[in-house]
Amino acid sequence: MRGSDTAAVRNNNPAADSRRAPLDCCGGLNNVDYSKMDLKLMEEFLKLINFYDSSFCFAVFTIIFNPLFWNVVARWEHSTRRLSRLFGSPYLACYCLAFVIILLNVYRSHRFKIALRLTVWEEKLFSMTEAMKAQARWEVMDRLVVFSVGIALMVLGTLLVVSSFLALGFTGTFLGDYFGILMDEKVTGFPFNIMENPMYWGSTANYLGLAFIGASPVGFVLTVIIAIAYKVAIRFEGAFTKQIYQERRQHSKHE
Repeated sequence: MRGSDTAAVRNNNPAADSRRAPLDCCGGLNNVDYSKMDLKLMEEFLKLINFYDSSFCFAVFTIIFNPLFWNVVARWEHSTRRLSRLFGSPYLACYCLAFVIILLNVYRSHRFKIALRLTVWEEKLFSMTEAMKAQARWEVMDRLVVFSVGIALMVLGTLLVVSSFLALGFTGTFLGDYFGILMDEKVTGFPFNIMENPMYWGSTANYLGLAFIGASPVGFVLTVIIAIAYKVAIRFEGAFTKQIYQERRQHSKHE
């Protein structure tokens, strides 16, 4: 009798019942009223970004072009050995490609910085010669704690990049494998013992730190593009590098 009374109360008050009904695991998100979500912060973030600004477009172009360039050239060299024959040595050819890659990365960093806006003090701190004033800063992030997070990210990123370079050496860093300059064994020391591709992710951390320091919405967008570009490059480079070393092992067996 008390059970039927309870059921009657629930039937007479469906609104209360619906408030108590939990979100089911499959259709839970369909029960969310997105129209009531507060998107003001996201709207403010996007309003500060000018996606049609020439500096932003150039930065995106260099971010995508750089890994595409060095992967295409290195694979072409591996299949033809044209650069090695042109320069008379695989080492000299690798050094020349490395020089071009460094110049491209410097230019990419230059375009990235132009797309941001830093104060004069921040520019002096990082020895930047040109003001990063193309796009607006976000006042919500323009505070000391955010700046400190940016500094920490850049310290971490620099540590990963420098330690990776020291572990791999010059030719190991700049695609020496594609020139036939193979390493005797896989590098397993720091920082490769804590993560894969630390140089790429260290570089990404540097750009993310710069975005925090500049309180720059466009900096975060560009950092995401950098991370995606590196992720794609890693998928191509990783598989191809494994193939190179597999070919060496097979060649050694035949000998």
